[in-house]
Amino acid sequence: MLSAHITGIGWVNAASHGWGGQGRKFALTPGELPILSRAEVFAQSDRRFGRMDAFSRLGLAAVTYALRDAGLEEWREKRSIGLIAATSYGCLATDRDYFATVIPDGGALASPQLFAYTLSNTFLGEAALRFGLTGEALVVSEALPTGLAPLGLALENLAWESAAAMVAGLCDLVPPAGIPALPGLPPGAFFVVLERDMRTGVPDYGELRRDEDGRYRLAGVPVADLGELVTRSLAGRS
Repeated sequence: MLSAHITGIGWVNAASHGWGGQGRKFALTPGELPILSRAEVFAQSDRRFGRMDAFSRLGLAAVTYALRDAGLEEWREKRSIGLIAATSYGCLATDRDYFATVIPDGGALASPQLFAYTLSNTFLGEAALRFGLTGEALVVSEALPTGLAPLGLALENLAWESAAAMVAGLCDLVPPAGIPALPGLPPGAFFVVLERDMRTGVPDYGELRRDEDGRYRLAGVPVADLGELVTRSLAGRS
């Protein structure tokens, strides 16, 4: 059995965006995702955020909120904190936009700005640089958007003591035109901070466990997906 404490939650979806400590209402509502400005995410000026593609901006905002909720946003020295995200569509929309600039004129007008965001894990690299994180940063492709795969990998990393904390979650935009929508969680980004031990002064959203049969439980009750985990964690915050 693997276990860890949930010490931070951040999200961006059609219903709202923010972190657990704000007290904002969280709901798994389908709909149009907000286009967040720099000022809505960061207190200080940030030129890179404004140049990011929509997928990277979505993921980085939710990761930032989760770290902020856990009291891990500010740093002076690099930390062994890892990042793992699941996605079904990744940066497919950005890839299509980029290749639309490559095809004409034999690639002479290929966009270097779009090219920088044609990998689904780019936003994790941005987060690692911004917050001094030295743990692994990887994206898992999920056939169905549940967010459970990164939770399992995060718990394993903590059990191996290869990271002091892990940020795990799910990030997906609305699928591009012509790509069928998958059943499951609505588009958005949801991230939780997992730690082996509690720290003084941080939220306690409960203990997440993965049983030997691979099932996930929060406070002993089975969890079907990341959306349910976030919903129940926020509702039961102590």
